[in-house]
Amino acid sequence: MSVVIERPLERIALIRLNRPEARNALNQETRMQLAAAFDQLGADPEVRCVVLTGSDKVFAAGADIRDLSERSAVEMMLRNTHRLWQAIADCPKPVIAAVNGLALGGGCELAMHADIIVAGEGAAFGQPEVRIGIMPGAGGTQRLTRAVGKFRAMKMVLTGQPVGAREALEMGLASEVVADEQVQARALELAAEIAALPPLAVMQIKEVVLAGQDASLDSALALERKAFQLLFASSDQKEGMRAFLDKRKPEYVGQ
Repeated sequence: MSVVIERPLERIALIRLNRPEARNALNQETRMQLAAAFDQLGADPEVRCVVLTGSDKVFAAGADIRDLSERSAVEMMLRNTHRLWQAIADCPKPVIAAVNGLALGGGCELAMHADIIVAGEGAAFGQPEVRIGIMPGAGGTQRLTRAVGKFRAMKMVLTGQPVGAREALEMGLASEVVADEQVQARALELAAEIAALPPLAVMQIKEVVLAGQDASLDSALALERKAFQLLFASSDQKEGMRAFLDKRKPEYVGQ
């Protein structure tokens, strides 16, 4: 299996890319396994947060060029790869990318499908597709621009030059940077913190943030307002506020 699912902590799933011989390059089979994993975990009520990672040397070095070099345009279209990426984007649970080493091309695009990116000091992010005669095809021109702005995104996609972890953090392409050996531990720590919070509120926050990005401010505020009001129908809202008033730790059940 090129994608492995682990359960390192209660309520937390870890998806690990497992193609060390190919630096975790994303061939079609790996994309299919990733989509299936996210579909499965997104529907699992026992999972409240997902951590996505590679190895301690490389997150994902991009698409598998050997698999692509002789493909025709029609073959590429019939692959419907966008549907596999959409399964990741549609995951209702928070996703934390734990990035060590290279996150290039499809690997960078994969990391950008996450909600939080924890990068190691030695991590590098880039969209080098232009250097082999193509361009990003899984969000690299769109998600990157939304994350870091036009001018920095243009520099990355037009030159293919990668950026290091500290520059990625400064430009908004990472949430935080830690020592390489602490990446997975820190990602799991964040996941545990999120998993202890009310899951309905967490999922509503993710949905509204993502849906509101491309809406007008008025429409986005309406989405936020309705989601806020809806949470008052949950038992977790009652539990959270009562626990606050009682000065005790709340127990959230996702109802």
